Amino acid sequence: MTQTRWTYRKAGVDIAAGDEAVRLLAPLAAATRRPGVLGGIGGFGGLFALPPRLKRPVLVASTDGVGTKLKIAFALDRHDSVGIDLVAMSVNDVLVQGAEPLFFLDYVACGRLRPGLIADIVKGVAEGCRQAGCALLGGETAEMPGFYRPGEYDLAGFAVGAAERGRLIDGSAIRPGDVMIGLPSSGLHSNGYSLARAVVEERFGARWWRRALPGGGRTLGEALLEPTRIYVRPVLGLLRRFAIGGMVHLTGGGWTGNIPRVLPRGCAAAVDIGSWPVPPLFSLLEREGRIGRDEMLRTFNLGIGLILVVRPRDAEGVERALRRRGEPCHRVGEIVRGGRRVLYRSTRSAPPRPGRTA
Repeated sequence: MTQTRWTYRKAGVDIAAGDEAVRLLAPLAAATRRPGVLGGIGGFGGLFALPPRLKRPVLVASTDGVGTKLKIAFALDRHDSVGIDLVAMSVNDVLVQGAEPLFFLDYVACGRLRPGLIADIVKGVAEGCRQAGCALLGGETAEMPGFYRPGEYDLAGFAVGAAERGRLIDGSAIRPGDVMIGLPSSGLHSNGYSLARAVVEERFGARWWRRALPGGGRTLGEALLEPTRIYVRPVLGLLRRFAIGGMVHLTGGGWTGNIPRVLPRGCAAAVDIGSWPVPPLFSLLEREGRIGRDEMLRTFNLGIGLILVVRPRDAEGVERALRRRGEPCHRVGEIVRGGRRVLYRSTRSAPPRPGRTA
């Protein structure tokens, strides 16, 4: 019996391909360089010096992935936008604590390393970092033969930001009477995709992603792959001018699960259903999946990705500042007395829909 002469490459791990991927990624990371970055990629750890303007700096960190939205990228064979989603999910979470994102690191795992594919993915990560104003400080690419299906991969990453200790935002300043201002989402962002895929696969068949979305212009697959909005630049500008009592990043858990996370004792959130336009994609999922309104509200963002909670006297100023930057916004509700929960009310612009309090 002949014994195999094994090498790492014969076992499925191509070190040369990994080196080629690093060569392709280096300029992408370099393009996101910002003050504070020390050195370049390739070391055992990324180096970053905290901004000297911070007198009592607090680091704020968040980690996340893209989830089953990656299945949409696999189906369309488009991989240059999911990196934006990866960055967005973490930097938006850092932002709502009142912190400026400083740097980001990514982790890409695949069964077989294809340098061009990895470069496409990280191109999206670098674009997300550019939009957020943070540096791509480094990352890791893992080739694990036999662990992933051919052509599939997984992504994870984390962001680190910083804020002055006295300017952190945790919702404790929220009071009854405060106004909730919503900033539009670009779609589902990166949440609810297991439910969305179950609906469209059942209703539209095996090649559901090719189906035209009502209204024309895009396919269902393209609409579902739309990258998550990054809110860092417009909101950081607001933090320099206004006292923001709290912020909510509408991610997994939707409206029902996320808003109570920032509410202090004695406060509830009254959300006015119908006060903002719900994009057709959500209406399609609700209709075709026969999804109840309660389920929609605790799963999807329904067209609003970030909520600012501000004093009534500041509401108009915040809205004007956003619109001057070309950022549409909507008053989506107010803070009222009550327990930490969400109360859903209907406005005249939308027919009443049954719904529970959370």
